[in-house]
Amino acid sequence: MQRQKQWPAEMDPVRLLWDMVNIRSESGAENELAMYLILRMSQMGFQSQIDDAGNAVGILGDGPNQLVFLGHMDTVPGGPEPKLKNGCLHGRGAVDAKGALAAFIMSAAKTGEIPGWQIVIIGAVEEEIPTSKGARFVVSEYTPNYCVIGEPSGWNGVTLGYKGRLVMNYSFTQPQSHPAGPGDSPAEHAIHLWNRIQGEISAYNDGIEGVFHAIQGRIPSFHAGINGDDESAEAEFAFRLPPKVSPEEWFQRISRLHPNGAIVQLMEGIPAFQNDRRSELVKAFGRVIRGQQEKIHYKVKTGTSDMNIVGPEWNCPIVAYGPGDSSLDHTPDEHIRLTEYQLSIDILTEVIETITGEEAE
Repeated sequence: MQRQKQWPAEMDPVRLLWDMVNIRSESGAENELAMYLILRMSQMGFQSQIDDAGNAVGILGDGPNQLVFLGHMDTVPGGPEPKLKNGCLHGRGAVDAKGALAAFIMSAAKTGEIPGWQIVIIGAVEEEIPTSKGARFVVSEYTPNYCVIGEPSGWNGVTLGYKGRLVMNYSFTQPQSHPAGPGDSPAEHAIHLWNRIQGEISAYNDGIEGVFHAIQGRIPSFHAGINGDDESAEAEFAFRLPPKVSPEEWFQRISRLHPNGAIVQLMEGIPAFQNDRRSELVKAFGRVIRGQQEKIHYKVKTGTSDMNIVGPEWNCPIVAYGPGDSSLDHTPDEHIRLTEYQLSIDILTEVIETITGEEAE
């Protein structure tokens, strides 16, 4: 089949992204957007479907080699009302990460089918919440030669790795005592535990350069109070972990610090993941971006993404790429420059041609 070198007449890249941002798709409520995407991808020549996890999937070609573009449809709540202003599209998901997913679809549609290759576009569900339902489902469904994760890196950058994450729950209950009596309250026990954990973090980070290789910790939630004859405290402790520290190792190290009678539970543990900068996929992005007379920026992120889920299982060259400024993720001013979005489509189109060995006509 001859590849398409122009946009399909029925689909404009800005209109696609505009429609995607206008369809609310908070985690767990992605079905309306999934239905829209499979319709649009079908119109552009993809074999499209919603899989058993709720992911929107579009496939071009049926060759033995696979190039998988794994983006996500879901967003966090809130965000600005969608609007076009001064060459920017404002709205929740414009940067994180509907811009990347729309660029994946448009670049693959522009490239068209390539002999010997199967181009797979996945709009995954539940990336923004700990379940990572979409990514966990596709791990066993595909065996890609190369994978690109849809996350904002800027049009001239690629992300090579993400830190791991550990979330643990702490709870402590004891009989109510007089405020002037001896001993610590459950809230004070929690504070003492956090101070001891901070000491462990400082000890590990001593002499380490760069936040990517350090341990970070925070308390997302804390509650203390009295219920009948008992007083209690409950807290969530969250950590970002470098590649050299596994969630299990860190949990064992800090859980021994808690006071007698307290309960600690490992709620979530995702190891860090980092790709090889020397891979053919990274080199392809480098050649294409430098072809725009621009220096490529290699990045590592302190957050996590679906790369942490699929990277260790697929064991193939993998990067994260997408237009937009990641500092705008989840903010009330989330917006993307449309010129950058359209440039990222050009970059991705050339990367597809480079990786598959298909030269542009």
